[in-house]
Amino acid sequence: MLATADKPSQETDPHRVADQSEVAAFLMRPATHGGAAVQRIDTHGAMVFLAGPWAYKVKRAVDYPYMNFSTLARRRRACEKEIMLNRRTAPQLYLNAAAIRRTADGKLGFGPEGEVVEWAVVMRRFDQDGQFDRLAQAGRLTPELLIRLADRIAAFHAQAEPLKAPPGDLRWVFEENAAEFSERPDLFPPARVGRLTGATLEIFCKLAGRLHDRCRAGFVRRCHGDLHLGNVCLIGGEPTLFDAIEFNDALACIDVFYDLAFLFMDLDHRRLRPAANLLLNRYLQRNDDLDGLAALPLFLSLRAAVRAKVSVSIAGSQSDPTAARHLEDEAGTYFTEAQAYLAPPPARLIAVGGLSGSGKSTLARALAPDIGPAPGALHLRSDVVRKALFGVGELTPLPASAYRTDVNERVYAELLDRAARALHAGHAVVVDAVHARPKERQDLSALARATGTDFTGFWLDAPLGTLSARTAGRRGDASDATPDVVERQAAEDAGVITWHRLDASGPAETTAVAAVRLLNPA
Repeated sequence: MLATADKPSQETDPHRVADQSEVAAFLMRPATHGGAAVQRIDTHGAMVFLAGPWAYKVKRAVDYPYMNFSTLARRRRACEKEIMLNRRTAPQLYLNAAAIRRTADGKLGFGPEGEVVEWAVVMRRFDQDGQFDRLAQAGRLTPELLIRLADRIAAFHAQAEPLKAPPGDLRWVFEENAAEFSERPDLFPPARVGRLTGATLEIFCKLAGRLHDRCRAGFVRRCHGDLHLGNVCLIGGEPTLFDAIEFNDALACIDVFYDLAFLFMDLDHRRLRPAANLLLNRYLQRNDDLDGLAALPLFLSLRAAVRAKVSVSIAGSQSDPTAARHLEDEAGTYFTEAQAYLAPPPARLIAVGGLSGSGKSTLARALAPDIGPAPGALHLRSDVVRKALFGVGELTPLPASAYRTDVNERVYAELLDRAARALHAGHAVVVDAVHARPKERQDLSALARATGTDFTGFWLDAPLGTLSARTAGRRGDASDATPDVVERQAAEDAGVITWHRLDASGPAETTAVAAVRLLNPA
């Protein structure tokens, strides 16, 4: 089925410019659809009619500052543009723009004859239980689904059309937010609005040059524009993006990280930061855009602020006072989150070392979501970086020659370079590798000093038999280590290890608890 959009319509909407009740009545009749029962979903910009296997979406005849469907010609163009843009990601859903005509006997129909009175986007329906907001609510957003979603988004962004000229800056977004917040001082105290707007302007001015450079470098593209969990669904078992913005290019022709930020914010708001962190790290494995991390606090804050004002708009259309109060409370939460994103915790550098099988990647994944600015630290894993250097998938085994000393030096140099880029962007990093040579450990300490970043190193210890058993039992993992590799590693002299040594012979949760205590001493 089609998703219900964020903002329900109001029958007394002052922005309405024409009466579409006859069209709505026509599409609500089962006879129009061969006798199938019809369900109607209203949004502030559309009326959607679900009947049998189809969905019909009619643009509302409204004129908002950001969305103008005031004429039949505009609505037709919007329908055709919606189909064109959404076929980039969901061609199986978006079928065609259909004309609704008045025949000679005065009745409405989809036939080829008569005056066109309205246009509709015709879509295939899908199961709403497969929408990612519902999956999140049900606790069914698995790591596998998130990885496939990140891959889909990365591929979409890579193929999306870059802008040929810089768009207008984002100043209009937070200025419009401030104006709308000022209309509800009971919910958004003027002093807090002033602080949020001032902090947003300050960080925006600091980033203005970088954002302009990103546009010139091709990171501003025709994106989705409304990429929250409710606009992702499972089609044939695969994550599918739908309902991209067609009505306002300023909302869709944006930095790819601003597009992504909506998903990160949505997950974070739902207390699913580990999912947001996994999504971020997988996306960055596919699209090397570490410099975009610098803008994440601003982008996350803007997304949360927009959601705050939209929640108030939804509340204003509710007939149920309890539902309205809930939405207003949620708006307050979004507003608080928008403020918090602009004052992120400092970046820090964490290293996790130890022989193969000691649980380095498991610990790194457990620590990353709670380190540094949202949605958590960049997780750099040597096994994944090595596979990328050889241009193969992370589950593709590499030959022994890929583990020569000179190759290892290239891998560690790449880890160091990527960590430096992220730290310079103000983001936290967890580097996950064996780190058996003293120089590898010293280089990380030197990087932390050079970037003014706090550094913590962990070395994981476990009996040789435990390490060998773990590596022998691995399936579907990026590591190529075997028990023989573990034995060779153990025979080498790692020198004096000054990092915190953790007993990793037991459950991974126990190791993580010990690491967190060291990172956050009472």
